[in-house]
Amino acid sequence: MKRIIVTGCNGQLGKAVNQIMAGNSEYDLVNTDVAELDITDIDQVMKLARDVKPYAIINCAAHTNVNGCEQDREGAFRINAIGARNLAIAAQETGAKLFQISTDYVFSGDTDRHYQEFDETFPGSEYGKTKLLGENFVREFCSRYFILRTAWLYGDGKNFAKTMLQLSETRDKVQVVNDQFGTPTYSMELARFIAYLLPTENYGIFHATCEGECSWAEFAKEIFRLAGKSTVVEDVTTAEYEAMYPGQADRPAYSVLDNYMLRLTTDFQFATWQDAIAEYMKTL
Repeated sequence: MKRIIVTGCNGQLGKAVNQIMAGNSEYDLVNTDVAELDITDIDQVMKLARDVKPYAIINCAAHTNVNGCEQDREGAFRINAIGARNLAIAAQETGAKLFQISTDYVFSGDTDRHYQEFDETFPGSEYGKTKLLGENFVREFCSRYFILRTAWLYGDGKNFAKTMLQLSETRDKVQVVNDQFGTPTYSMELARFIAYLLPTENYGIFHATCEGECSWAEFAKEIFRLAGKSTVVEDVTTAEYEAMYPGQADRPAYSVLDNYMLRLTTDFQFATWQDAIAEYMKTL
């Protein structure tokens, strides 16, 4: 049986990976989270990898609080960059495949066209910068890697959809940004893609999001529509939102990813963001 180390197993993607892999007799998941493995500690990482001798490592661990990364750059750097480096070194020594999850925030978002995998990166936030450093470390230290850039991820855990539904319980209207565009991506869809790539040697950088695009405001409206909520979404600009809630990290205005390499090298198809959020809402 092929053993797979999953880091960040209690997060949205880690849970989805476990759901997708459940019942698969070919793989044995070695689940870890902060309590079991500190990915920023190279000695811990190497010991686990040498003991397990994994077929693959799926790195679902990350410092994903975008605003929090601005206040704790060192913490973000240790988890998002050094953690990725340590796992890459361990994967290289043990011959394991490494899945590194990255983000649309590695791009500046100052264009009006979809980003392809080899477009120039230029992150504006500490979150984006540290995730890009993680990508670079993986490429430097590991030869068998899949770097998957995803966006606006949601699943079993704290996420935008749940926040909107919680707000709808006490508010008649909510203010949501209407000039930031991306692609909401269901963690189960991303986990399905990971499972698809796992047995292959189709290494490299992939954009991995659901199909289509929307603004945060459009996303919120669809969530309320599916939930049968009468809460009104009040469109606001990023500038207006920052005036109401100061201290926001810089976020790309347009960071829609083009799953270009996926289309060229696989027959995998992500669901549309509308179909994916409808599937997710049925689980709540």
